[in-house]
Amino acid sequence: MKTEAALAFGGNLGDPVAAFATALRGLRAHPAVTLGALSSVYRTAPWGKTDQPEFLNMAALVETTLAPEDLLAFCLELERAGGRERGERWGPRTLDIDILTYGAEAIDRPGLQLPHPRIAERAFVLAPLADIAPNKMIGGRTVKGLLEAVQDETIRRDEAATDRLNALLGN
Repeated sequence: MKTEAALAFGGNLGDPVAAFATALRGLRAHPAVTLGALSSVYRTAPWGKTDQPEFLNMAALVETTLAPEDLLAFCLELERAGGRERGERWGPRTLDIDILTYGAEAIDRPGLQLPHPRIAERAFVLAPLADIAPNKMIGGRTVKGLLEAVQDETIRRDEAATDRLNALLGN
C-alpha cells in the first residue's frame, strides 16, 4: 500500500537548486517512490543559527511503499550523495531533506518524529508546503492555517530558481 509523504528540501551552500534536482531525480528513480507535486523554490532567512547565507527551500509530495524509517534512510543517502556533511545544528548545508509527514501517522521514536516536531513554527517549511498541500491536516490544523499563524514576509518565491529547477528536471 502506498502512503503519501511530504518532504522539505533546503540548502544554502554550493548550488542548492542543482542539489534539489539531483535528489528529486533520485526519488523519481526509486522503484518504491512516486514523485508527486513540487512547490516553488523559496528564499528564506536562516533559522536557529542566523550568521550564514540565506536558504533556498522547497517541498515535494511523494507516494511510497517504503516504511517511514526506510524513507528516512533513503533521504539521508540522497543528502550524503548531495555533499551533506553534518556539522553544527542548524548550520549551513548543501542539502537537507526532512520528512514532514508520512500519511496520517504520528511517530515518536529516536531519530524519527512525525509529523516533523517543529513544523508549526517554521514558516520556511510551511510556505512551500502550502503551495502543494494547503489543506493537508497536521495536528488538527491545515497547512494554510499553520502558515497564517507564523507568517513571515521575508520568505519569498524565487521564480528564477523555480524555473531553473523545472528545467533541470525536464518539467
